[in-house]
Amino acid sequence: MVIPKPSMDNTEATLPANYIHTVIEPPKGWAALELGELWKFRELLFFLTWRDIKVRYKQTALGAAWAILQPVLTMVVFSIIFGGLARLPSEGIPYPIFTFTALLPWQLFAFALTQSSNSLVGSQNLISKVYFPRLVVPFSSVLAGVVDFGIAFLVLVGLMAYYGIGLTPAALLLPVFLLLALTSALAIGLWLSALNVKYRDIRYVVPFLTQFWMYATPIAYSSSLIPEKWRWLYSLNPMTGVVEGFRWAILGKSSLDVLSMSISAGMVVTLLIGGLYYFKRMESSFADIL
Repeated sequence: MVIPKPSMDNTEATLPANYIHTVIEPPKGWAALELGELWKFRELLFFLTWRDIKVRYKQTALGAAWAILQPVLTMVVFSIIFGGLARLPSEGIPYPIFTFTALLPWQLFAFALTQSSNSLVGSQNLISKVYFPRLVVPFSSVLAGVVDFGIAFLVLVGLMAYYGIGLTPAALLLPVFLLLALTSALAIGLWLSALNVKYRDIRYVVPFLTQFWMYATPIAYSSSLIPEKWRWLYSLNPMTGVVEGFRWAILGKSSLDVLSMSISAGMVVTLLIGGLYYFKRMESSFADIL
């Protein structure tokens, strides 16, 4: 006896009367990002952040001194080469202060970018065994750099006291620029961390990228050297607005370029939205590939 295969036209007729037909569709818009899960897993976010901080300083000879040595030594090299030999203008500010103020947000950005880009591969044992929002991993890597920033900021305060420079009232806006620096690192880190899962040579690209990016950012020089007609293009670099914002908030020696800041902030938001959607699109394959 041959039983005919039911066609698509009479499928519903063969279903029982009490059958409940449910159609599951993927969420659309911002709901697809499921950002609310980050708050539900906030304890895990804190734990992973604290883990990254402890791992950074565990079994090290100098400990937290690395947070001071890196920007200080870079400041010394820049002061000798760019401030002493090249004699680049520093807007009437002592060159060590001028460059160290920019190195603070840059070191935070570079560290957070490097850590977040390798965060998924570094946590592959955890990702492949238990479910949690994968966004927690790059988020925690970015937040771990705030400790180094806080230590280095104390050094900046000491240098400013040595040169007789006081903080301006605009320093109250520093948390805004700090958040912008972290968001910039997270925006790029989301792209790179997701790509690094599939293409492991991304980790070799990141050091070159950060080195090139540093010289494309007004750290050793002032953005006033950039011709006015190209200033908008230069501001597409998200860290341009962050560095100039830090100098303005801490030193108050130059006016804040609102247009440049707006362009940089707009780039950060664009990269972040794109990074979030790309990360969520690739999230389901992380455990299988890792």
